[in-house]
Amino acid sequence: MNSQGKGDFASSDGRVSLAHGNGGRRMRQLIEELFVRHLGNALLDTDADAAALPPLPTGATPMITTDGFTVDPLEFPGGNIGSLAVHGTVNDLAVSGAEPLYLTLNCFLEEGLDLGLLDRLTASMAAAATEAGVKVVAGDTKVVRRGEGGGVYLATSGVGLRRAGLDLGLGRIAAGDHILVSGPVGDHGTAVLLARGQFGLRGDLVSDSASVLPVTRALVDVPGLRFMRDPTRGGLATVAHEIVRHTGMGIRLSEPAIPIRDQVRAVCEMLGYNPLYLASEGRVVAVVDPASAPAALAAMRGPGQSPDAVEIGTVGCEEPYVVLETEIGGERLIEELEADPLPRIC
Repeated sequence: MNSQGKGDFASSDGRVSLAHGNGGRRMRQLIEELFVRHLGNALLDTDADAAALPPLPTGATPMITTDGFTVDPLEFPGGNIGSLAVHGTVNDLAVSGAEPLYLTLNCFLEEGLDLGLLDRLTASMAAAATEAGVKVVAGDTKVVRRGEGGGVYLATSGVGLRRAGLDLGLGRIAAGDHILVSGPVGDHGTAVLLARGQFGLRGDLVSDSASVLPVTRALVDVPGLRFMRDPTRGGLATVAHEIVRHTGMGIRLSEPAIPIRDQVRAVCEMLGYNPLYLASEGRVVAVVDPASAPAALAAMRGPGQSPDAVEIGTVGCEEPYVVLETEIGGERLIEELEADPLPRIC
């Protein structure tokens, strides 16, 4: 993050100014007195251009991911863009079977952003990183002119290790496999929508934004685990279509089995949304072989994990479509998402 020295980083009105991104004194002080104050650790060297990481254990596979976050509003019930950025990056590693270790952070700040808000977002990010056991080891800060951004955009990269012998991926999915989900879907997308106050709607729904590490750590010990994914943008339906595209096999989902909260269902019915397309930020979709499904469910429902985990469908129907078996015994196709019903939700 390239910083040295300390001082009063705040502008006269307590907001981000263009000077906070010009590489000079105010930028260095912002990094040192806000970001490092919350995110500092032994590996974060603000005088270096690259972080030196410890040697990797023999036999482990290094995994890396990257993501961007542009949520609107920046703070919502159950989280904010800071915690969301950590959870999203940690979860991408976790569902790949990796143990997350390190993050990098790029902050794009809009001129005029309240520094008190930025402090809260950074504190939330630090708390989420501590909970997940990851360290922010490098980063960068940029400031864009007023009106050219959404307050804060974050870009992250994450590094983790997958233990030797663990093999997960779409290519391992076979006909007859069972599909599980760790809890109700669509909470995050709906909570963000309600937080915007659009359409005159209000509610007390809380985003599911959280680390999924407790669930994935339990699942990787199930021998028949084939694949995991977190259903973020595009929701559960998009994960299902990803499986269909890669395997050429169809998927059958049971509508009565899919957990959806009443408030999510009500909002979707009023506004014409399908909850299967709405983002979840703290859920795991897992595919397991048939014999391992009971053990996988038990693992997901373990203490401190996801008691609402359920089986929702199977892989391998005759045609390469996503078929939903409805509440009344009929069937309908779930098409691939075309338009984004909720812009800037993750």
